[in-house]
Amino acid sequence: MSRRRAKGIPIHGWLCVDKPGGMTSTHVVNVIKRATNAQKVGHGGTLDPLATGVLPIALGDATKTVMYVMDARKAYEFTIRFGEATDTDDSDGVVIARSDVRPTREQIEAVLPDFQGEIMQRPPIYAAVKIDGERAYDLARRGEEVILEPRPIRIDSLELVDMPDADHAVMAMSSGKGAYVRAVARDLGEALGTVAHVTQLRRTAVGPFNIESSVRLDDLEALIAEESLPQVLVPVATALAGIPALAVTEPQAHRLAAGQAIVALPHMIEGELGAEPMVRAMWGGRLVALTRFEEGELQPVRVFMTSMPMERRR
Repeated sequence: MSRRRAKGIPIHGWLCVDKPGGMTSTHVVNVIKRATNAQKVGHGGTLDPLATGVLPIALGDATKTVMYVMDARKAYEFTIRFGEATDTDDSDGVVIARSDVRPTREQIEAVLPDFQGEIMQRPPIYAAVKIDGERAYDLARRGEEVILEPRPIRIDSLELVDMPDADHAVMAMSSGKGAYVRAVARDLGEALGTVAHVTQLRRTAVGPFNIESSVRLDDLEALIAEESLPQVLVPVATALAGIPALAVTEPQAHRLAAGQAIVALPHMIEGELGAEPMVRAMWGGRLVALTRFEEGELQPVRVFMTSMPMERRR
């Protein structure tokens, strides 16, 4: 039986998009898929419709590395509105509580250390967290009771940037996987004896991707028409830049591309192996495979066939 040919153009790489407000991350993916006619398109980390900023879009082989981008450090700038709580913890929701209490700059800065490091956080009920196979936000929209347990997250930094008036505070945050900015605003308000929600949210970085190198959707059609899209695509391996690497020979590269393990010496691996000993196998500066180092061998986990020429393969 012949293999069905994938529809579309084989485009491989990352496109760092500056997501506009009012669009879901899935909507952005669909827009890019239609505009580029790429065979495979996905995104590396959901942004709420309210939010703007860095949304890494994976095309082709880059979709194999999405999980590593979603685990990466993220940076945000956001504005909190004190005195009102909403059911979504942002300004897209319905006001469910009010308070006359307004914290001072000194009071806000005094509680910020409690929100940094390894902490427990309860996700907003309007979140993509799954409960018995369904998204929490789908249950909440149907009016069903949503109970989410606190879970461990990491916030590397949380700073007060500005207080334009008594009702608002502008914040900057850097965090690991699974941290919700909306929950930070909600919990910060509670810690200050009031209620709060997010009114503006902009993601400025995801792992190696940042807002300075992002592309606006409005500019995408022009880039495609001018055949300039390859100039703004980021190599597939960029998402794996923080993973230790090993330079392999051409025969070893072909073995890995065929899904076979190769022998490797630990001292030849560049970078420090973590609890999950993942290694990038590189040949001639190109990504061959993402592997796991086990008992002196590199076992291929993700193979990037298009990242190396295959004409000499036997």
